[in-house]
Amino acid sequence: MRVVDISAEPRRLDAIKGLWLGLSVVVALVGAVGSLVLASSMEGGVEYLLETYLVSYSLLLGISLGGLFFVMLQHVTRAGWSVVVRRIAEGFACNLGPMALLVLPILWGMHHLYHWSHADAAAHDPLLAAKAGFLNPTFFIVRLAIYFTVWTVLSAFFRYTSVAQDSSGDPALTRRMEKVAAPGIVLFALTLNFAAFDLLMSLDPHWYSTIYGVYYFAACVVSFLAVMPKVLVALQSRGLLPNAVTVEHYHDLGKLLFAFVVFWAYIAFSQYMLIWYGNIPEETQWYLKRQTGDWAWVSLALLFGHFVIPFLVLISRFVKRRRMLLAVTGGYMIVMCWLDMYWLVIPEFSPGVARFGLLDVLCWLGLTGVYSLVLYLNLRRSSLIPEQDPRLAESLAFENA
Repeated sequence: MRVVDISAEPRRLDAIKGLWLGLSVVVALVGAVGSLVLASSMEGGVEYLLETYLVSYSLLLGISLGGLFFVMLQHVTRAGWSVVVRRIAEGFACNLGPMALLVLPILWGMHHLYHWSHADAAAHDPLLAAKAGFLNPTFFIVRLAIYFTVWTVLSAFFRYTSVAQDSSGDPALTRRMEKVAAPGIVLFALTLNFAAFDLLMSLDPHWYSTIYGVYYFAACVVSFLAVMPKVLVALQSRGLLPNAVTVEHYHDLGKLLFAFVVFWAYIAFSQYMLIWYGNIPEETQWYLKRQTGDWAWVSLALLFGHFVIPFLVLISRFVKRRRMLLAVTGGYMIVMCWLDMYWLVIPEFSPGVARFGLLDVLCWLGLTGVYSLVLYLNLRRSSLIPEQDPRLAESLAFENA
């Protein structure tokens, strides 16, 4: 086993405090102010802003949910290789608390986004009347509160327990996290599925898919694994963790990204194939919106851009072991993940027309800037690696077979 000495290398964000903080604030302000000004000057701009806000919010929420899943997965499997990158994942997971505040614009615009939220909707629609016990504004808000409470408690537990171990070095804390991870994944699966149903699938209350939540779960993990190499490369380019995170860790992150790209495609195909084969009008109408007009091209872009191209790129060991190539691939995949959320949301409001524009870009920048700022605040309080984790030596010496 090779020995890696990281005692002298920078492991805190102090070295890049001004750069990260300043860039995040500038991006957030430009995006937020720009999107509000542009929306107020457009006919129907506020409604359009709400729609594209839901798109970007769903992606950023997915990145944090993917981070929480990654943390729990490492604990429940007692993985050693991932220890040096787990603290970054914990930081992403801890963004779930602030994401609860960022859901407020969606609640404010509920009557535009969700047809079922109108008081008289059920009176003219027997199907909505049958679902009124579940699809009503009060219960919707209560459910969101439950989801975010579960996610925030789980992410805070793993984060603060891990940081506490930096000081105490108590291996019992690792065993405690492993014990919580198993039931935590069960709670995570239930809450993520219902959150996907509520925030996204209920945009069309007449359509449903029993694996829609699994589809969103796959998108969450893909988006998180896509952004991780970019963050690690950015940190190492500024002199942080130069020896702790090696090409071997990038290789495993690349393998996971490849696996979940395939999993996303498998779930997407399974959902489409069953609905196509059944050929029931109330089911096929959801796909019909996404196969007519401009949306047919967006669907093809997802097929090739979200699956075929990354499959051919990531299947290569060469790419997964080249940090910059993997980071560039991850950046490309984030764009595809955003397009995926756009494809899920916007056809409900703009059938036949994929109206991508500057407002979409500004809204994404504004939310991303806020998200990046909160991530910085999460990570700056402690070391970027779990310094007293009992498996740290194994992680530092990790090599792929």
